[in-house]
Amino acid sequence: MTFGESISTCFSKYAAFDGRASRSEYWWFFLFAFLASAATSLISETMSGLFSLAVLLPSLAVGARRLHDVNKSGWFLLLWIIPIIGWIVLIVWAVQEGKEPNRFSSAASA
Repeated sequence: MTFGESISTCFSKYAAFDGRASRSEYWWFFLFAFLASAATSLISETMSGLFSLAVLLPSLAVGARRLHDVNKSGWFLLLWIIPIIGWIVLIVWAVQEGKEPNRFSSAASA
């Protein structure tokens, strides 16, 4: 999946927490959100806050779909509130290859 396809897919599945997201979809969207947030923070703090709010739901949705791809529940995103250890666990899961078949296989892979 390319950079543009990833952004398009994530915004078209704005609040779709079901299904699966490939590594490329997740990481390209992560890169987009990071770079755009950095760019908007240079322009205005308010604009950066509005952008972060606008991508919050699609970021959570693609994160849950990414966890589904490695056969984990989307609820594991709550590990993000545990500093260091939770972050490391989520990053390790995010870089793993998807598991086939798994309990989320019935939904089409993105």
